[in-house]
Amino acid sequence: MSILVQVLLTLLVLSACLADVVAHTLRARTLKETMNWLERLQQEVSCDKMNVINIFADQKSRNNTEILCKAATIAQEVKSCHKYLEGIYYNLLSLVRHKEPCPVASGSTTSLKNFLKELDHVLQEEFKNQN
Repeated sequence: MSILVQVLLTLLVLSACLADVVAHTLRARTLKETMNWLERLQQEVSCDKMNVINIFADQKSRNNTEILCKAATIAQEVKSCHKYLEGIYYNLLSLVRHKEPCPVASGSTTSLKNFLKELDHVLQEEFKNQN
């Protein structure tokens, strides 16, 4: 095997590894940014008594990707409440790699305040699991 082929193979392997590192870093940054916004929102949101669909009610089939996608739907529905909710909406879509939020079936409701608290727990869990 020629030296050129060896160098090209080495560069290919390194670029694949670097892509994984970059993706991991971007995901961590997005999670952290979203958790920071949630923390601020929980302190200053004025419409925290607003009711939203409780996507956390069914704890048996807890799939964080599905929960984050549904949470994006909720964030999209209430994003007029606070500017951070729009950023959270886009970050959640980015985390689950969807272009559109997932459909959410109607059901029991919870306050926006409780929704944000539960979402923060899910994001913290995701952050811990990725490291």
